[in-house]
Amino acid sequence: MAGKEPLVYIDGEYQPKGSAKISVYDHGLLYGDGVFEGIRAYSGIVFHLREHIERIFEGLRLTRINIPLSKQDLMDAVVETLRKNNFMDAYIRLIVTRGRGNLGLDPRSSPKPSIIIMTEPVAPAHGREAREKGITAIISSYRRDMVDGTSHELKSLNYIQSVLAKFQAIDAGTDEVVMLDHRGMVSEFHGSNLFLVKQGIIQTPTSAAGILHGITRSRVLKLGEELGYDVHERDITPYELLNADEVFLTGTMAEVVPVIRIQGVAIGEGKPGPVTKEIIKGFQRMTQDPKEGTLIRERVPVPPARTRTS
Repeated sequence: MAGKEPLVYIDGEYQPKGSAKISVYDHGLLYGDGVFEGIRAYSGIVFHLREHIERIFEGLRLTRINIPLSKQDLMDAVVETLRKNNFMDAYIRLIVTRGRGNLGLDPRSSPKPSIIIMTEPVAPAHGREAREKGITAIISSYRRDMVDGTSHELKSLNYIQSVLAKFQAIDAGTDEVVMLDHRGMVSEFHGSNLFLVKQGIIQTPTSAAGILHGITRSRVLKLGEELGYDVHERDITPYELLNADEVFLTGTMAEVVPVIRIQGVAIGEGKPGPVTKEIIKGFQRMTQDPKEGTLIRERVPVPPARTRTS
């Protein structure tokens, strides 16, 4: 028998997933005017929740969307939504849109933003096959925008470039697609950050390549150092990428995944490498450490929200 559908937090109310909705005049729908976060919960621990909340507030500052909640309020709302749904292992999508407005670009027509928190159960073994076997990729013909343009450093609701790039991967029969920046330097994958290993040194592109400042990326950088590796952020050419000993990606949903072939070229020996395997094991240990996140079971002092059933 199918279980009860999850509840979705929308502006202080909880609505069943099947009937959760916002206005068609919301500027998030009309113009991609909003920001979001993807967050994971593991065994009752919301992984690096505070860092995700810090990043979404950076996006809110840049987009000049003012919400009536503090950082702590928003953290509490995420935890309470998980508690109401009784989810210990979950993917969380936190969205803040500009809110309902007129059919025009003027943001002043949207005085009240909308805050949405969606949660979906995720099996603890999610992604095991990809981690163990590795995945393939091509290099996209689409380029990440210059950092003074529509910055991909901002985790906005506009992901059309990544969607179009994903079609290139689908058409080529690969799993992922590598994005280059305007200079032709390696930036990231279409929805995750990129790392390579060469002669035992872990390397990843810098902010200058227009990357998203990934929460998982940041933690993996520290993890590499904790495991005793030299870790460098630097410009990486496609030539260097294809000649790496190992390549892996990092992301909230993907976690850490080996990439064994890019543009038809085998990476290293064409199978997950030893450094990547060590990073994966280290990351999996971290996801079970209460010090790496926020506990769901601890009750949080949030105002009672109304539950809509229709």
